[in-house]
Amino acid sequence: MIKLVVFDLDNVIIDGEAIDEIGKLANVEDDIAEITEKAMQGEIDFETSIKDRVQLLEGTSIEDIEKVADDLPLMPGACKTIKCLKDKGVDVAIISGSFDVVADKVTDKLGVDTVYTNSFTVEDGKLTGEVTGPLVSGSKLDVLKDHVEEAGITLDEVVAVGDGANDISMIESAGCGIAFNAKDSVKEIADIVVEEKDLCKVLCEIIDQLTTDDAEEETVEEVEAQEAEDVAEEEVQDAEAVEDEAETEEAAEEEEAEEAEVEEAAEEDEAEDAAEEAEEEKPEFVLADTIEGVRKQKDEKEAEIAKVAEEREEFNKTAREQRKIRDELNASLKENLNKAIEYRNERNEINKEVEAAKKARNDANNKIKSLEWNSGKRNKVKIENEIKKIDKIIETRVLDIKKENQLVKNANDLRKQLMEIHEDESVKAEADELRKKSEEEHEKVIELSEKAQAAHEEMLKYFRKTDDIRTAADEAHKNFIEARRNASAKHEEFKEILSDIHVINKKLGSNKPKRRKSDNKGSSGSNKNREEKQRAQEIFEKFKQGGKVSTEEILLLQKYNIG
Repeated sequence: MIKLVVFDLDNVIIDGEAIDEIGKLANVEDDIAEITEKAMQGEIDFETSIKDRVQLLEGTSIEDIEKVADDLPLMPGACKTIKCLKDKGVDVAIISGSFDVVADKVTDKLGVDTVYTNSFTVEDGKLTGEVTGPLVSGSKLDVLKDHVEEAGITLDEVVAVGDGANDISMIESAGCGIAFNAKDSVKEIADIVVEEKDLCKVLCEIIDQLTTDDAEEETVEEVEAQEAEDVAEEEVQDAEAVEDEAETEEAAEEEEAEEAEVEEAAEEDEAEDAAEEAEEEKPEFVLADTIEGVRKQKDEKEAEIAKVAEEREEFNKTAREQRKIRDELNASLKENLNKAIEYRNERNEINKEVEAAKKARNDANNKIKSLEWNSGKRNKVKIENEIKKIDKIIETRVLDIKKENQLVKNANDLRKQLMEIHEDESVKAEADELRKKSEEEHEKVIELSEKAQAAHEEMLKYFRKTDDIRTAADEAHKNFIEARRNASAKHEEFKEILSDIHVINKKLGSNKPKRRKSDNKGSSGSNKNREEKQRAQEIFEKFKQGGKVSTEEILLLQKYNIG
């Protein structure tokens, strides 16, 4: 069972070598780095290396060193790893040949309670070039042994994480030694090697060890339910986030659509007036050379604008339909999401009952075990095992008669002792009651687990349905936007044609064209009037040349005020 994880500081908890960074203050970083590397490779002993490096720092301001310590980056994953270990009840310590001025800054950030480091000797705010501490001449293993003895644990219950030669003693002696981005000499003796500069990889290895140590006999259904719960929880969080985002986006789209409709209506109302201004900005429409040609152009433009108006209305109709579909789907999405969350909450409540039943079952089992051992069962089991061992020796080995007789006698004596052991009847009765209680609670665990699984499956069903609805809603929204865009394009085309009609009307003497509709009735009426007027002109020409004119023809001349 892991009870303590001990880390080196430099290049493990912090991403860098503190003394190398401090060396930059005194412009001796290259000299210090060279000594550091030799020490890490095991080419010189740590005591010599630390004293030589600190000597090079003589006269450096402790205040400047504190600033450097503040800026030293933590190793990726450091915060998460320390927090997770502490949450699981595992003690965390740092044992480093580095310095307290650095370690203090780091431990404040991470919340590590136990730290063993060295200290600079300081006079008048400057380093004297000397160093003191438990890790100057002592090894990390010496410090670790003192710590575990005081904590009342063993080295087998320790995980040690380091990267350099001075970490070898504790990595080799700990129950589990982890080489983290380490030198080859450390990798050779470590139980686990982690090459990535991410302490979460170390955490995973430790969690695996914890899981192995703490493994309980769980049913396959319980394991699957737990895994499904984790997945579902992520889906709930994602779905709730998407719901919030969808509501915000939907509100913005509706507001945008309303504004677009108002704007489009206003544009249509003002389109005729805007046509005059448009004429000044765009190339003037080229009119035909004759009045008859201009009239023909007008007929063509009116037919064209009627067609564009129809197409624009079709796109607007499609946009309205797609928006309605999208809004209905979004409402259904929210309903399904709420249903999924209801099932999630129901499942969570049932799981609380499952945990309570498990606890009651396990408490009963622990009491049974305690009662049985205390009532003499421990001695009984021990004697039975001794008898089995002797019987196996007699059966499987070739022994001289004297030795065999002695073993037979020993086995018979043990059997006599076994017969004299009697379990306390009252204890036995209590154990039977507890066993019954354990079985009842286990039945509850199974029954409730099935209910929780059913609620979980319903939750997943609604989440999947929500995903399908969201996909359809997205498609409807896409169609809505496309139809709106096409309608806007047609509206621009409508305004262009209307501008041309305005130019034509000016030529024909009608400055205010009538509003065109989506059919061709207006165009037909206009054609009829022009035909009558042309016929009236022809009658007048006939009259001037002396031709006879009928009453109907005279009325037609009067209608158009000709002659």
